[in-house]
Amino acid sequence: MSQIAENYLRIREEVRKACESGGFAPDHATLIAVSKTRTVEEILEAYEAGARDFGENKVQELLEKIPQLPADIRWHMIGHLQTNKVRKIVGKVALIHSVDTEHLAREISRISQEEGLVSDVLAEVNLGEEESKFGLTGEGAMAFARETALLPGIRLKGLMTVAPYVSDPEENRELFRKLRQISIDISSQNIDNSSGEKIRADILSMGMSGDYRVAAQEGAVYVRVGTGIFGERDYSKHGYNG
Repeated sequence: MSQIAENYLRIREEVRKACESGGFAPDHATLIAVSKTRTVEEILEAYEAGARDFGENKVQELLEKIPQLPADIRWHMIGHLQTNKVRKIVGKVALIHSVDTEHLAREISRISQEEGLVSDVLAEVNLGEEESKFGLTGEGAMAFARETALLPGIRLKGLMTVAPYVSDPEENRELFRKLRQISIDISSQNIDNSSGEKIRADILSMGMSGDYRVAAQEGAVYVRVGTGIFGERDYSKHGYNG
């Protein structure tokens, strides 16, 4: 068994145990293997270990990989998405994690309607209030949910956050709790979407290589782990510049 496969299986089991210790079902959280800059061969090693959910940050890299890999992979767009790239990924990804403006939501809505699709999305919330990161404020998430609910062709499923890098994962526990509370608050409003369904913003995408255990204990539905599975990135090796 390859090192990547071993890492994936170990982390998946750690996530299951963390869910249980937080009072959730062991399969409450799904492990997304963050495959940006990784080769097709590396991705296949994780796939053969059972990984089916993979996250990409850049549209072009995602589009290059999709036709080279098994059709049953569920691709997640987890990086910042520009409006001029929306058409390229609508219908190709299971979930867009990084919707951070009403303008972007409207563009996803427009193109999804043109394609006869409904796109599932998460609202990105910058709870750490870091200037270097995208995302709504915690207070802005409710208003965003109400605005997005009115749009056809797009379905708000929950929230995503990129927590600050910390040496002690416990430092992010309160932030993950806050994101979960925001999701509960949105769901409790019984907001109708454009199809007449109630919005349930209960999919939480939170936790990365350094703090996925804490995130799983606090109710994450998706944890996003790259380095922990694939090892440190060597950008020069793979020919990527960012």
